[in-house]
Amino acid sequence: MNKKELVAAIADEAALTKEKAGEVIDSLFVHIEKSLKAHEEVRIPGFGTFKVSHRAARTGLNPQTKAQIQLPATTVPRFTAAKNLKEAIAGK
Repeated sequence: MNKKELVAAIADEAALTKEKAGEVIDSLFVHIEKSLKAHEEVRIPGFGTFKVSHRAARTGLNPQTKAQIQLPATTVPRFTAAKNLKEAIAGK
């Protein structure tokens, strides 16, 4: 499912116009991004948790030359699925 299909599905279920549903989805993404930039977790009960994780600097391997390279420390977003979502996908 892409964003256009998601907007159409939300618009149908919530009796909104596609334009309004698109604004709602965009707003959701903006607020999740702002929270993660502030290193805050976003918990959605029954769905999952978005959080920020830190990766330490490490040595990697260039796949073309097989030479070792230094990978810098970085901050990345993480998503952990809630138990309900995991069970729904597994068909339980």
